[in-house]
Amino acid sequence: MIVNKIAGITSYGVSIPRQIIKISDIEVAQKKSGVGKSIGVISKTVPARDEDTITLATGAALNALASFKGNPLEISNLFIGSESHPYAVKPSGTVVKSVLGLSEDMALADLQFACKAGTQGMQIGFNYLLSGFSKYSLAIGADTAQSTPGDALEFTAGAGAGAYLLGTQNTVANLLATLSIATDTPDFWRRAGQSYPEHAGRFSGEPAYFYHVTTAAKKIMDQTQLKPEDFAYCVFHTPNGKFPRLAAKKLGFSKEQLEPSLIVEKIGNSYAGSVPLALSAVLDIAKPGEKILVVSYGSGAGSDSFVFETTDLITEFNNGRKNKISDQIKLTTEIGYGEYQEVMKILTH
Repeated sequence: MIVNKIAGITSYGVSIPRQIIKISDIEVAQKKSGVGKSIGVISKTVPARDEDTITLATGAALNALASFKGNPLEISNLFIGSESHPYAVKPSGTVVKSVLGLSEDMALADLQFACKAGTQGMQIGFNYLLSGFSKYSLAIGADTAQSTPGDALEFTAGAGAGAYLLGTQNTVANLLATLSIATDTPDFWRRAGQSYPEHAGRFSGEPAYFYHVTTAAKKIMDQTQLKPEDFAYCVFHTPNGKFPRLAAKKLGFSKEQLEPSLIVEKIGNSYAGSVPLALSAVLDIAKPGEKILVVSYGSGAGSDSFVFETTDLITEFNNGRKNKISDQIKLTTEIGYGEYQEVMKILTH
């Protein structure tokens, strides 16, 4: 869909746990070596014992509101994408809305589509704006990712949240186009009642991740008649540091266009929070008039793609802004594998 009206990001904020564990510590526990180097991840975030998706989503939204120039009471829809909502039946969004002090005149829902649930919320929020139903939308991607102890996912499953306030005024980046694709490709799943997800191993690369990400990217570039060289940056879902690099290479993007988004190296894969967090890292350094290609991926499987262009307000917006993703990464402290195990037991039982 080509967007012919002004609609874009008016503010954004992120939240990650203060704890990290080195991938080398997990390698020792699993009696493996060289995994971190192979997948391009050196550490990952670990939630605190009392930190869940609602906590992280609220923190990200509060940081977004801190730089928001609109009236929070005019936010009339809220969508939170996650695959680790604390309740099977009871929305996370109602709690977040109450903490933020938003109006009860609110279209609200929790979303689930694996790692692309956060960008799906952004897409729905944009449609509310473009249809004239809302003045401002709030979309959040947040997760405290689960992994079976000893499984390959343990090397990357992290936690974090990215929140995006969308509107038609005071935008720092405008939406130029968006589209989605979906197929029944069961590469990753977790049945009701299971504590940990299962996955199809190498099947997760091709035909899952690479087919959907590259296809969605090619389709939106064809639709907008844009080429890789027309973009200042590209952002792809980051299940690890290896896959997005391979996807960028397949599509003809350079290392320089991709590297700013690869915070996965330090925080791991935050599932539905992955692309919202990676996009924030790019927007934090972007200059006016720069185009950004964004492609998410959710197992099961599907991708959302977006083309954004930054406005003249991006520089002013970023000047002096606190709690950027780079700031929060600097505040993290390391924990050992024993403490990590204890936290994981609490969060999954």
